[in-house]
Amino acid sequence: MELKEFFPIWGKISQKDREILAGSAVSRSSRQGMILHNENSDCDGLYAVKSGQLRVFISREGREITLFRLLERDICLLSASCILSDIQFDVLIQAEKDTEYYTIPSKIYKQLMNTSVEISNFTNQIMSARLTEVLWLIEQIVFKRLDSRLAEFLIDECHFEGSDKLKLTHEQIAAHLGTAREVISRMLKYFESEGTVKLSRGVITLTDMEKLKSISQM
Repeated sequence: MELKEFFPIWGKISQKDREILAGSAVSRSSRQGMILHNENSDCDGLYAVKSGQLRVFISREGREITLFRLLERDICLLSASCILSDIQFDVLIQAEKDTEYYTIPSKIYKQLMNTSVEISNFTNQIMSARLTEVLWLIEQIVFKRLDSRLAEFLIDECHFEGSDKLKLTHEQIAAHLGTAREVISRMLKYFESEGTVKLSRGVITLTDMEKLKSISQM
């Protein structure tokens, strides 16, 4: 995948800026489970996902919660938060699948933002979209019951993976939803007793999608 496919504004920016972007982008790959960025990382640069899947999350005192995921053609700015004035937000970024991506150095991208209105506006649009996702997450945590959030998570995972058999541990789900493994285990056992899922070692099979959808809307 070429770098220009990540930038719908490619045809609107100058030839010089296109050359700077293309010349500075470094192609990288990370294996599933690898941490690409953490709180102690330098301001790495933008990540542009060519293939695979990344998870952006925060971790405090042994608890985690997923903020959002990055799929093919997505761009991550939080790995280069130093380019955004007055924003300090420590996150971790992990490869959920084997992932190939471009890295664009923060210093170079910030210079382009300062000289190109198109690049600056495009960057603000990406940040606004991610902020909307995080605000939606906060709303879910504050106002939605955990069983509803769990049901919605399982449905989303089914769509992500294209299968009703999910290879997930209870601990992984707890990390995504920002709760304890024991809580997720109890809730999944309740779902199983209601006939909505079937549990086996390392696998959760969704057996009643309509009932899950109903729970997710409660």
